[in-house]
Amino acid sequence: MSRVWKWNRPVTVREVLEDLQKERSIAYTTVMTVLDNLHQKGWVRRQAEGRAYRYEAVSTRAAYAAALMNDAWSQSDNPAAALVAFFGMMSEEQRETLRDAVRIVQSPETQKPTEPSEPLEPSEPPEPAEPAEPGEASPENPASAEDHGGR
Repeated sequence: MSRVWKWNRPVTVREVLEDLQKERSIAYTTVMTVLDNLHQKGWVRRQAEGRAYRYEAVSTRAAYAAALMNDAWSQSDNPAAALVAFFGMMSEEQRETLRDAVRIVQSPETQKPTEPSEPLEPSEPPEPAEPAEPGEASPENPASAEDHGGR
């Protein structure tokens, strides 16, 4: 998956193979099997091109990481405690990145418009807007792509 995300375009087995072979010896069939497994799990889509396929990521690396975090958090019997523990593991730089992300999510530009779209009467308090919906849904088991060592 790392190669597919890095290149951010449809790739062939041969392209991934040649790139991986710069680092280590690996068989064509191994790369083909991994990409086929990722396709079956819904992490990549493929399109036939002659006798080969071009594989393309279904979601971004960021969406994948978010799905992993959401999956881990949702499995906790105490989500608040899990978040506190997670935040405690973060470096100051990571916590600042988190604060930036929360500000982005809470900013007016990321809020859904309220209904109706007409101006509210002065006596009417505005309804709070809901946060924007997250990106595309992730496959049911996002951790399964991790089984391939991030490739």
